[in-house]
Parts: sequence; structure tokens; C-alpha cells
Amino acid sequence: MSKNTLNILVVSASSLSLARKIRDEYPGKTVIYCREADNDIEPVTSFKELTGNLFDKSETIVFIGAMGICVRSIAPYIKSKYTDPAVICLDSTGKYVVSVLSGHIGGANELTHELARILDAEAVVTTQSDNQGLWALDTFAKQYGWEQDVYNPQEGIISFFQTDFEKIDEETFNASREKAMNECVARFVNCRPTALLLDIRTKETDYMKETCPPHVDVFYKYKDIDLEKYELLITVSPTYYHKSPIPCLSFFPKVLHLGIGCKKGLTDMKSVLTDLYICSIFYRFNLKSIADVSSIDLKKEEPILKELADTYLRSPFKTYPAEVLDKIPVPHPSSTVKKATGSGSVAEAAAILSAEGGPLLVGKQKGQTKDFTYAIAISKSAIQDEEDSQQKGKQGHGHIEIVGAGPGDPELISIRGRRMLENADLILYAGSLVPKELTLCAKKGSTIRSSADMNLEEQFALIKKFYDKGKFIVRLHTGDPCIYGAIQEQMAFFDRYGMSYHITPGISSFQAAAAALRSQFTIPEKVQTIILTRGEGRTPMPEKEKLHLLARSQSTMCIFLSASIVDQVQSELMQHYPPTTPVAACYHLTWRDERIYRGKLQDLAKIVKENNLTLTTMIVVGDAIDNRQGLSKLYSHQFKHLFRN
Repeated sequence: MSKNTLNILVVSASSLSLARKIRDEYPGKTVIYCREADNDIEPVTSFKELTGNLFDKSETIVFIGAMGICVRSIAPYIKSKYTDPAVICLDSTGKYVVSVLSGHIGGANELTHELARILDAEAVVTTQSDNQGLWALDTFAKQYGWEQDVYNPQEGIISFFQTDFEKIDEETFNASREKAMNECVARFVNCRPTALLLDIRTKETDYMKETCPPHVDVFYKYKDIDLEKYELLITVSPTYYHKSPIPCLSFFPKVLHLGIGCKKGLTDMKSVLTDLYICSIFYRFNLKSIADVSSIDLKKEEPILKELADTYLRSPFKTYPAEVLDKIPVPHPSSTVKKATGSGSVAEAAAILSAEGGPLLVGKQKGQTKDFTYAIAISKSAIQDEEDSQQKGKQGHGHIEIVGAGPGDPELISIRGRRMLENADLILYAGSLVPKELTLCAKKGSTIRSSADMNLEEQFALIKKFYDKGKFIVRLHTGDPCIYGAIQEQMAFFDRYGMSYHITPGISSFQAAAAALRSQFTIPEKVQTIILTRGEGRTPMPEKEKLHLLARSQSTMCIFLSASIVDQVQSELMQHYPPTTPVAACYHLTWRDERIYRGKLQDLAKIVKENNLTLTTMIVVGDAIDNRQGLSKLYSHQFKHLFRN
């Protein structure tokens, strides 16, 4: 039996239809048990005994029957919310789906809602945080790929320092730690005054700021918190704060980067681990925040470095060429290292490079055996702007969100994108390329500007003006901003000035074209490639990407920004596409004035000119247009896979 099997225990055979309906949604992952067994049902004589056999081996158990039977069956085996499986109970008629056990960590709450949707039933979730719309603190770490720890002075829990170097009663310690965690969660869901320390910045911390409950105050420096005013401290940081006088729940994002160099054939792992552990104590960071381990290409096959990354730090191991590392400015270059490796630095340069130019938290250190060196840098994107945070205190620094508006229809922007617009202090949108209707959701008092009449320097000046005031800026681009969005030059400015920014993707016009044409752009055994390109206008095309060269593949081709040079486009395409190849000229896709014209390649220029199609026109070429031939093997009765045997 697989660990991720969905086990359904059916009390009465009259409810088997419900179980089978669930199984249809999770084929190959569901086992049904019932006293009245059928060909597709596993027999059972005692639900209590069966539950005991399944409890420690399963992630999910679903009871269909009375809640009393469910509770009495699981009661003897319940241990901890960190290890117990998700348990869900359905009444025999399928009217209610109740989350019983391990709602957050085990995923019972989420599955409860899924099953309610499948069965058209009512989901019953009693978890307080869910019903109040609060964060589920006990699942944050798993959800975001963070590590977590807890400190509670009343319980004497300081789990940051519990290591293999100390002898402890593990069972007693884990029970006490769980109690401390429950105390933190209880204070949070009961809306007790909470201080949230965000001394690094990630997209997750931005979300936390956006959705912060009223009883939570946000801080960016530990020293700014008057802990006497609060009953709970939550930290998101690679640093631990174990001296807090109140319960402290700490999350450790993967924002640290370990660079390391060593002599060939190093085998003393204990000395490496000891050095790193002592270093973490001295600099007060958690080793669980290390995102990756890196070195020079010369050490690519060094077993100890691979083992350190894979086994002990559970992080990727990567290497860089000497010539790349040698270009990275470091505080402690070495002529000896340069002579031996070709780079003046290994540990520091590798750490900084992995951190995308972020600063060193720990400069080059020599191990106690002198056989290895290491350094630790913090991700550049995670750094809070020191000067800016001093000026604005609790406000923190500004942030820029580059948002893909989608092809035009305001309903086709992503949920995240719309939320960004609703919270923005400044919306700078791409003029005629983005309908102004998309900005109508902006909050009262926000500034909305079109960039159509602004050059790059003017756009940046406006953005920086708001950024320096700690404001939230949305740069709204058409389609997906990473496809012909002209954001590269903007990001160069942001990088130069160390500004915080993030990209929210959007639906591209080529995807809107496929939908509007009711066409699948990839056809089995006929067309499996989509080319996104443009014709050569005022912006020269790379020699290898000339249209006539790309046309050799006769793939589905989506051509941007080329209506004004349609004669040239048609001429180049016809060097390899047959004249009768289907084409479509799509103007203002998903806009209110959308127009689509179909035809043959030989008539493409005529279609564009006769209909006065201009800028926002997508040209699509290929046999995939309107094609209804060719069958996918995916749904063939002869094609077997994980979900259909």
C-alpha cells in the first residue's frame, strides 16, 4: 500500500456509490473498504482494527458513516498533528463532509473542500484560523518551503540549539515543543497582540504584509519592537531571536548561500559540520536557511561537498567556472588561490554569485583543519533597504510589481495581478496597449498614469519618486510582460539602484489567439512546436532568427508587431510555407473591438491592408489553425498510464 493512498472506509454498503464517485476523481490512488465486499472493494471485519493498521501507514483516511464510529475508531491511535494522517468523515448520504483530524498539516481541510465539490456537499471545517480568514501558521513552513522553529520561555523550549552534540530525551522534547507551538497558534487565532518581524524580503513576506490581520504589527528591525506590548512574536528571517521574553515562532526562508572551497580528497565531514555549527551560533543564523552550496568547477566531483549539500543541508550543489568567479569583487582575494584555481576567490565569490550579488553575511572563514574555507552570502533580493527603512520606520521600503495585464479583457488578468492593482499607490500602464478599464479597480487616492508619452528615463523618475516614499508601484504591461514587454531595460534601472521588484505573469496574446481561433496550436504527429517571433522592422533581427529561416520548420508561428511590414513577412514565409497555408490576422484580441480575419498565406498582406489592421495585431500562420484532425494518444483506450490501467 502506498503512503499517499486515499483510504475510504464505508460503514454501510448503501454508501458505496459515494466512495466510487470519489475514486473516479482519484483513479489509481484510492482503496475502498467495506464489510459487504464487491469485486472492486476490499473486505473488512473490524473498522477499529483496520484503522489501527492504516493509521501510521497512510496520509489520508476517509470514513463514510456516523461521526461516532469514526471518532471511536481513530481515538486509540491519535498521537500528534505533525504525524497523524488527515481524517475526514462523510455522512452516509453525502450531505456533509467534515474535517476531523490534521486539518492544516495533514491537509484534511483542503481535501474536505475538494470532496464537498466532487459530491456537491457542504464542507464542515471547524479550524478557527480558516473560519476567521487568518493565516494557518502551522502550515506556513510547508507551504513556502521554509523551515520553522519555536521558542517559549514558559516551557523552556529553545530548539534552535538542540543538535546531535547534545543528549536529550527526544520524546519529551518533541512533546514540549509541540505544546509551545500550539500556544503560539492559540495566541494568534485568538487575536492576541502580535509583532511580525520581517527583516528580509521575499514574495511570501510581501503577501504577509498585504494580508496582515488587524492584531498584527509589522516591523523590519528587532530593536524597534517593544515586546512588552505584545503576546506573540513571529519572525521571518535567517536569524534566530531566542531571547524573546514572549513565545516566538520563527520561520527560516532559504535565503542564505554557502560558498566553499577545499583541498582535494577532503573526508573529515565532522570538522566541516562542527565549523558550520559554531559559525551559525556566533552569527546567530539558522543553517536551515541555506538555499544552496556552491564552489568552483574544479570541485564539481568532490564527494564531501556533494554529501554536505545533499545529506546534511538538503540543498542543491552547484559550481562555477574559474573565469566567472574571478570577475566577482570580494573582500579577501588570495594570490595563492588564484595560482591554484585560476580565480582569486572561491568561497566568497561562489557565495556572492549564488546570492545574485547579495552581500556577505559571513566573510571567508578557514576551517579548524585548514583544509577548507567557506563564506555565506544573503540573497540580494531578500535585503531590506537599510537607508530607506531608517527613513520610513515601520513602512519599510517601496516595491515594484511588474504585472502582465493579459491580452486586454479585464477579466483575463490573473487574480494576483488584480490584487496588485487594487493595492497599488501608483499604476503606470502601457498606454494604448492596455485598456484603461483594467485600472478601474484601483484604490481611492492612487495615482494612475499612462506611459505612452514617456521615455524610459521619465518612467523611471516617476517610479523612483513613489518608491523612495515607501509606496507600492504596479508597472502594468500588455499580455505577459516577459514577451515583447520591454521590461529588460526597466529592470536594469531597478537592479542598478537596488530596488525591490517582482514579476506577475499574464496571459499572452498568442494564447488569446489560440482561444479566439478555437484552435489547438500543437497537433499530434503534425505540429508540435510554437514559434513566437516578429518581422524585421526598425529593430534588426538576429541573423539566425530571420523569418525565412524559422519558416523551414513549418511550425505554428505567432508573429508579433509586424502588421506594418506585412508584405515582407508574407514574402519570407512563402519561401517555405505553401501558399495555401492557413493564416489569421487578429486585431485587439479580447478587446471590445476585437476583429479576426482568416485566409491563406498568399493573401495575408491583402487581408491586413484591406482591413486597416495596425499595431496590436497578432499574425498566426500554420496548419494548426482550424484543424480538427489527429488524435492524441492520451485518451485512447489503448494508452495506459498512472491513472488509467
